[in-house]
Amino acid sequence: MEILNARDEKLELSYPCNWSYKLIALDKETLHQAVIDVIDEREHKITHSKNSKGGKYVSMNLDMLVHNEDDRNFIYEALKRHSNIKMVL
Repeated sequence: MEILNARDEKLELSYPCNWSYKLIALDKETLHQAVIDVIDEREHKITHSKNSKGGKYVSMNLDMLVHNEDDRNFIYEALKRHSNIKMVL
């Protein structure tokens, strides 16, 4: 699978591979619940990234194994649609 990075260079991905999603939400607890709602019991790691300057938002990294492009995109879209998550990068 080829995807473009920020400099329009193509990246080759070999699946399965580890993938990181950056998630932005109002607080850690609702973000954690959203992740569980989306990926259920799949193995994953969530780490704190930072809080917004005013403290209104928290960003965290979700790292997990994705099996193929469809899997990676499905998780991205499901996270993006979840009401507890404000943004997915």
